[in-house]
Amino acid sequence: MKVAPKRVSDSRVSLSQLMQPEHANLMGNVHGGYIMKLIDEVGALACMRHANRRVVTVAVDHLTFRQPIHIGHLVMLTAEISYTGRTSMEAEVRVIAENPLTGKRSHTNTAYLVYVALGDDGRPVPVPKIECENEKQERRKRQAEVRQEYRLKQARQDETSEAS
Repeated sequence: MKVAPKRVSDSRVSLSQLMQPEHANLMGNVHGGYIMKLIDEVGALACMRHANRRVVTVAVDHLTFRQPIHIGHLVMLTAEISYTGRTSMEAEVRVIAENPLTGKRSHTNTAYLVYVALGDDGRPVPVPKIECENEKQERRKRQAEVRQEYRLKQARQDETSEAS
C-alpha cells in the first residue's frame, strides 16, 4: 500500500503542564519518571498524528536530564517526527521548563523515541515518509538515520549474544 508523504510540521504536537507537589521526588524536584511519561505521551501523539494510526513505543533512544525541573514551573514539551522507516517513526521531543513568575526558561531535556504504527489487527503497518520543509529538518533527518542505523546494529548484536 502506497502512503503519501507528510510534512514534518503536520506531526508537531505541544503539551504544557504546571508541575504540582504530587509530581515531586524525594529531593523536592519534579520526578524524572513523570517527565519521561510526558515525553512518551507527546512523542506518541506526534507519531499518531503522522501515521493516523495507533502506535506503540519501541525504544527510548536517548534521554538526558540536563537540569532539574522545580515544582511550580511550567513544563512545555514539543514533539515532531524526525525519521520514518517502513513501519517505524522516530520522534524528537524537546522539554523546556519556565518559571512563570520570572519568565526564565531553560532547556531541560531532548529525547529521541521510536514508535511503530499498528493496524486494526495490532500488526505493524506502513507509515508516510516525512517531507522536510527546511535545512534544519533535513539535518535532523540525517542525524536520525544515523541513530536508526546504530539501533539496528545494536539489535543484531543483542540477538547474536543472546543466541550464544
